[in-house]
Amino acid sequence: MKDPTVDSQPYVRPSQDPPPYPGLPDGPNYPGPPGPNYNDPRTGQSYPGYPISSQPQVTVVHPSSTTIYPAVVIANSMSPNPSPYVCRSCNQQIITRVERTPSLRTHLLALMLCILGCWPCVCLPYCVDTCNNAEHYCTNCNAYVGSYVG
Repeated sequence: MKDPTVDSQPYVRPSQDPPPYPGLPDGPNYPGPPGPNYNDPRTGQSYPGYPISSQPQVTVVHPSSTTIYPAVVIANSMSPNPSPYVCRSCNQQIITRVERTPSLRTHLLALMLCILGCWPCVCLPYCVDTCNNAEHYCTNCNAYVGSYVG
């Protein structure tokens, strides 16, 4: 059964535009009280509307969110030898103390010498300073400062 309230024809927009809205009446006689007149103390002229102030206008803008600054990383200029440095723990100008520690590279060189048949020379990478990492420590407070991977 067909519903009599549903029309099978598509909706067609009327060709006429709606009537215009009434605006303000023409002329200077619009409703409302007139604004006060203000005198400019510098020129003596009278101005309707806002007062003229001899003080500067200041607008304060508060940021809506906090500003995030990127971190700046300053690279250490560590060397394989003792280096001058300002310790971050004790804030003293020091010359670092260097301790040599074997690294993965040291162990791989020893393994390579063993595989190649030079097993009597396996201890050589552990004795050469350039095959080990140089770890720098503060001479004042013994704090770790950094390391040099050569």
